Amino acid sequence: MKDLKTKELRDKSVPELETMLAEEKAALYIARRDLVFRRLTDTASLKVRRHNIARINTLIADKKRGNA
Repeated sequence: MKDLKTKELRDKSVPELETMLAEEKAALYIARRDLVFRRLTDTASLKVRRHNIARINTLIADKKRGNA
């Protein structure tokens, strides 16, 4: 799981960001489930996914406010 760069995300539109947000949330859910069932060995990916979700949410809010 790679860390999403803010510069790359700023170029995307709100619908694209919302699609990415849904994908990240689904991936986080799957990773958490795998952690419970002891199938996940890379626990750092949970933190990266949470931070990616926060970045995307922040950019969506900025764009909807008109600050972007």
